[in-house]
Amino acid sequence: MSAEILVPLTFFGFLGAIILGPTIVRERTKRSAHELVSKALERGQTIDPALVAQMTQNMLDEGNRARKSLGNGVILLALAGGFMGAGFMIQNIDGDSDGLYGMGIPAVILAAVGAAYLLLAIFDYATKKRVAA
Repeated sequence: MSAEILVPLTFFGFLGAIILGPTIVRERTKRSAHELVSKALERGQTIDPALVAQMTQNMLDEGNRARKSLGNGVILLALAGGFMGAGFMIQNIDGDSDGLYGMGIPAVILAAVGAAYLLLAIFDYATKKRVAA
């Protein structure tokens, strides 16, 4: 396999593993905990109130998705800006535009994903039910 194919494949594989790996492990752990509680209830065993409180707290923490999406979007847009800044610096040092184009590709990808996170945060904030205080 040539380097022209191997390098982008390695980059996107690495990016996918960093993004999807922890998410898959976390969801698998949650699923196994819920299955364990379901089996215990089927057998008629009592459930520890602390366990129920902890699982409920995790659900409440997940309810604040809009804030997490906003944070992820800002971080990804900042990374995209960093890649573009590095591309401009490489262009000024070397005097050719290959550095800018090489750093611009991941910057565009990160900016697109960051913008998607920002749109998701805006959508979540707009559709969140307002609680009257």
